[in-house]
Amino acid sequence: MARKWLIAPPAPDLESKSRAWGVPPILVQLLLNRGLSSREDARRFLSPRLRELDPPHTLPGAERAAAMLVDALARRRRIVLYGDYDVDGITGVSILWHVLTRAGGNVGFYVPHRVEEGYGLNPAAVARLAEEGAELLVSVDCGITACEPARTLRERGVPLIITDHHTPPAELPHAEVIVHPTVGGKAPNPHLCGAGVAFKLAWAVAQRLGDGERADATMRELLMDLLPLAALGTIADVVPLVGENRIIACHGLERLPRSPLPGVQALIESAGLDGDRIDGYDVGFKLAPRLNAAGRMGHARLAVELFTRADARRAREIALYLEEHNGSRQAVERRITRQAVEMIEAKGLAGDARRAIVLASEKWHPGVVGIVAARLVERYHRPVVLIAVQDGVGQGSGRSIAPFHMSEALSACAEHLADFGGHAMAGGLKIDPPRIPAFTEAFIAVANNRLTGDDLVKKVRIEAEVELEELALPTVEAITRLGPFGEGNPRPRLATGWLELAGEPRCIGKTGAHLDVRFRRNGTTIRAIGFGMADRIEDLRARRRCRAAFEPMINTFHGRKNVEMRLLDLQFPPDGRL
Repeated sequence: MARKWLIAPPAPDLESKSRAWGVPPILVQLLLNRGLSSREDARRFLSPRLRELDPPHTLPGAERAAAMLVDALARRRRIVLYGDYDVDGITGVSILWHVLTRAGGNVGFYVPHRVEEGYGLNPAAVARLAEEGAELLVSVDCGITACEPARTLRERGVPLIITDHHTPPAELPHAEVIVHPTVGGKAPNPHLCGAGVAFKLAWAVAQRLGDGERADATMRELLMDLLPLAALGTIADVVPLVGENRIIACHGLERLPRSPLPGVQALIESAGLDGDRIDGYDVGFKLAPRLNAAGRMGHARLAVELFTRADARRAREIALYLEEHNGSRQAVERRITRQAVEMIEAKGLAGDARRAIVLASEKWHPGVVGIVAARLVERYHRPVVLIAVQDGVGQGSGRSIAPFHMSEALSACAEHLADFGGHAMAGGLKIDPPRIPAFTEAFIAVANNRLTGDDLVKKVRIEAEVELEELALPTVEAITRLGPFGEGNPRPRLATGWLELAGEPRCIGKTGAHLDVRFRRNGTTIRAIGFGMADRIEDLRARRRCRAAFEPMINTFHGRKNVEMRLLDLQFPPDGRL
């Protein structure tokens, strides 16, 4: 599918701003593209400070919830943390567990089984926890839609604190306190993830256990040790990595390799990471998938144990378990992706008349369909919902594209669903299998109404056009200071003028799927790698010239650093000549 290049216009006065801000002109352009228009804005972004975190009292519900928790600690109440089974929930539960346990609390945790129980609080589980002696239940990264479980707890006299960040429904559950960035007020950062909300609540508890405004030295040190967990949740949950979320991510990543938690060290070791630096890519593609594999293929309570109770020996055992399950998840993911693509192509489900894709199968694993949906969105550039049907219940996951709000679309189809939730770019649902055809047509009708044909065209959003000589090592190293990259702060994408080949391109990799080429312009030569772009090699050989859309990167080999291009797309002159 052809891609449309959208190139941001160059900003005026780059050279003068470069001198005033003390950064290269291209970095000025990238900062301006992110809405950072002053030297102080640039400083706050490039060098985020922990003291610029919003205090806990700015998060609606945090102070009331902290007061309840401190009272429960004083009364030796049994506190149960009920978390989601993804990285955000796992890390959020772990953060609160450590602070409450350090304060001497009687603390347990519960994570539902993804397949057998599904997402969020469920009445049977909370009733069982009440019978087993829970005296205060705290939801983590879930609960904002849990009206029936809240009633179940209320009937049994168990107070409920909900901490969540997902889109709130019209009817809120009856809880003693709801801690949520947009319920009962609006936090300065409405985009906190579940682990971020948990970290703020843990901080508020530590303040109350201190002098009311400041945690004592022991708790401050513990909160700093827990910041890497908040960073894991923040990056893995794909919330915007700007403002406060950026502060959490930057400082958490910095401390991650030195974490004193045995589980963190075992996870890092199992992922094959070493050295003093772990970046957002490592979290998103190496650490987070291993943690998520527990919930997708087994039970996420082991991942919580990894970060809480596990000593070094037990942590290594759990990390090995996660590694094995991640391998199984990858194999299942490949199989479901292949089957889904075959269904789409055979039935012609990716045309303009159907601007969303909904598929269901009894052969699919419900813990993996969300990942596959993301792969299909990347391939077909339209919203995708995949439903796994097991034991008479359909469990689905949806992923979306920027113009299409997934949670709102599911809400528009609520009459067909037993349950649903999510946010703009992702959602989950439960459905009675006989209702799947009606839901499919309703969801596609919503997509057809809300998406235009242009929305379905893959676009490469390019931040600047550059000359090859601008890509000096110090400049590209300065660009890396924009990381960690993710939602709201994408990895910079640049474009070149017309390049000529500096040698013959070749295919590399085990299956020859990747493109390796050297380009030259105005006496400067640079290597470029196009992952999965081997199909462009004949065009390159025939036409010899092209423009490149790319991400700049630094390749370190045997201690030597070189600037390279990670190719995203190529454009050729219509007749091969300039």
